Amino acid sequence: MERYKMIKGVGEGTFGSVWQALNEETGEIVAIKKMKKKYYTWEECMDLREVKSLRKMNHPNIMKLKEVVRENDMLYFAFEYMDCNLYEIMKDRRTLFSESEVRNWCYQVFQGLAYMHQRGYFHRDLKPENLLISKDALKIADFGLAREIASEPPYTDYVSTRWYRAPEVMLQSFTYGPAVDMWAMGAIMAELFTLRPLFPGSCEADEIHKICSVIGSPTLESWPEGITLARKLNYQFPQCASVHLSTLIPSASREAIDLIKLLCTWDPSKRPTASEALQHPFFQSCYYVPPSMRSRAPLTRTPPSALFGNKGDMEQKYPRRQVWDPKPISNFPSVKPQAAVLLKQDLKTQDVNINDKFFKGSAEQLKYHPQVKVYASPAPPNSWYASSQMDSDTVEKLANMNLGRGRQYNKTYRPPPLMKAGGWHGQSDPIHGHYQNVHPGRSYARKAAG
Repeated sequence: MERYKMIKGVGEGTFGSVWQALNEETGEIVAIKKMKKKYYTWEECMDLREVKSLRKMNHPNIMKLKEVVRENDMLYFAFEYMDCNLYEIMKDRRTLFSESEVRNWCYQVFQGLAYMHQRGYFHRDLKPENLLISKDALKIADFGLAREIASEPPYTDYVSTRWYRAPEVMLQSFTYGPAVDMWAMGAIMAELFTLRPLFPGSCEADEIHKICSVIGSPTLESWPEGITLARKLNYQFPQCASVHLSTLIPSASREAIDLIKLLCTWDPSKRPTASEALQHPFFQSCYYVPPSMRSRAPLTRTPPSALFGNKGDMEQKYPRRQVWDPKPISNFPSVKPQAAVLLKQDLKTQDVNINDKFFKGSAEQLKYHPQVKVYASPAPPNSWYASSQMDSDTVEKLANMNLGRGRQYNKTYRPPPLMKAGGWHGQSDPIHGHYQNVHPGRSYARKAAG
């Protein structure tokens, strides 16, 4: 770590701390994550999910892990430095984002997700705090909960921040997959339009009630697996009719409403994949997703022994210091660090389309243009473009690379958009009974993860 000069602390959490630092050899500003836990072997370090997943990824919309250092049994990660996260921009925003800004941000997230899912991983903890922003780009961060798609169930039900947690996870399904990321993106996309959470539950039972009050209660026809999962927990869904999303998100276009509705669908098998979302009419002004980014079959899981061999081979492959700096996978413009304060001031004082120039330049470089199918209303039958009909809390982690403070406020819940964005303090109730045991009228203090 002698090459790094620590400048200032930017975050503190359960598992460690994050510092802004200067690489004195290159002059580059980086983010250093120092883990609290001690690691006595290099194999133990390399077995971390965050390390394993990020080593396999190199994409302009995924946070880049530059180096892993183990020194005196302490573990350090060096990441590229980003100005701030999406929540920090939203929390002080006084005017709504333009649809063009929402479109460009979401498009970048879906590009990162499509790449990630095709590389065999899903994130499991998408939220505004884990989407980092610079002047030119958005990147997905915090892979501490990332999981291999080909890994064997059961999976833990203790993942993601509650407000962005997919219903199959809350109902303790052991076989969920990349569709949990798509649900989270539907909730985030709605929040970008309103600056308020779409499903601000105070506990898991209340979270499900909030979901029912917006998209309607599931049925045996719309989500048979969910009904079965609820019965195993002796839980009964509240009977609610759906509300048209345009009444909750009046600033969104019809195409945006349709995409959010598709993403926030009870049945995970009916949600679009990230590659399919990129081809939705909402993104028709963005350049077309190349064939290499389209859906593929799940990757075959390779046994660790086939990759590394014996312990001696491991030592040879993984020395004390690991540096990853491969060439970029596409012709995206380089991202130069900008002052977070200036970035947020720009967004507050003028209607800046942050990424229009970014996408336009990239499209010209890649020399292909949108080929999105645009359907006239109504959408063709059996098309996923057609509108569908139909306690355990996440431990707050530093690994989310949240460079800002937790969200804080107290408000009595009413249907969105009357509530500020964020998470709640307080114990999350397991789903053991009916919703009448939950009292949503109480006032809650909020936190970043719940």
